[in-house]
Amino acid sequence: MAPSSLTPLRDRLTRTVLGSESAAQLLLVSLLARGHVLIEGPPGIGKTSLAHTLASSIGGTFKRIQFTPDLLPSDLLGYSLYRMDRGDFEFIAGPVFAHCLLADEINRTSPRVQSALLECMNEQQVTLDGTTHALPDPFLVIATQNDADRHGTFPLPEPQLDRFLLSIHMDLPDASTQSRILLGHASGEINGHDESDTLIEPEQVLELQRQVREMPLHESMASYITALCETLRRLTGSDHSVSVRASLAVMQAARAVAFLEQAPAVHPDHIQAIFPAVLRHRLVTTDGSDPLPLIQTTLESTEVP
Repeated sequence: MAPSSLTPLRDRLTRTVLGSESAAQLLLVSLLARGHVLIEGPPGIGKTSLAHTLASSIGGTFKRIQFTPDLLPSDLLGYSLYRMDRGDFEFIAGPVFAHCLLADEINRTSPRVQSALLECMNEQQVTLDGTTHALPDPFLVIATQNDADRHGTFPLPEPQLDRFLLSIHMDLPDASTQSRILLGHASGEINGHDESDTLIEPEQVLELQRQVREMPLHESMASYITALCETLRRLTGSDHSVSVRASLAVMQAARAVAFLEQAPAVHPDHIQAIFPAVLRHRLVTTDGSDPLPLIQTTLESTEVP
């Protein structure tokens, strides 16, 4: 399959949330790289709409769960139910058993429930009562997160953040785009037609993901990714600020970017384009400041092969 097969999906995403061209591109990168995505920003700017549009456009099963403070791990993963007529237990699958799971406002639930997703996201399986249950393939978690300073939120633990391939930061659009949104809703052009029909089937997604995994990565590009991560570790003053999983995420995402651009192999500009989205949510600063300036300094100070 060619990257052009994803054009209708990209068009639908940007049509659903005006001004979301960059966010739509990053969502496609995450999908192709077999990674999960975290969409961050204040309420009411289209995070859930964008995630729901991608999820509902992919064939297969789609589940949405609203994360709340009273949510339990069993509400997400499932549970064992004793059947008296049979004299044994039956596993009742939770909403995580889907090709695409929309975890809405993931930081409004407790760390206990957030941690229940770790095995799902990393190993694509659920283990309950000593039994392991495989999740569907492909499996994609799209999580939305309100700003951490909002009332009633729980910070995501670093192991959870590290499981997201990349993060998308959405901000309030400019005044011109806001006016277009109002006019679009008033005329019915936005939300005035059904956008729930499938645009791409799971089998097609798996084939695209296979092609991305085969995208050539030269030894010099692997060294460049390593050098970027080493520079960022030095700037943050901690060897543990950037994990090996983060380095692998940069490689996977850069391959997806190269594939979407129909390049013959991964080039430095592909790595540079995706590096901030892969690392930004992983760097937890002590003062809560945005780590993006550190990431930009890393890109500027690291020699390009």
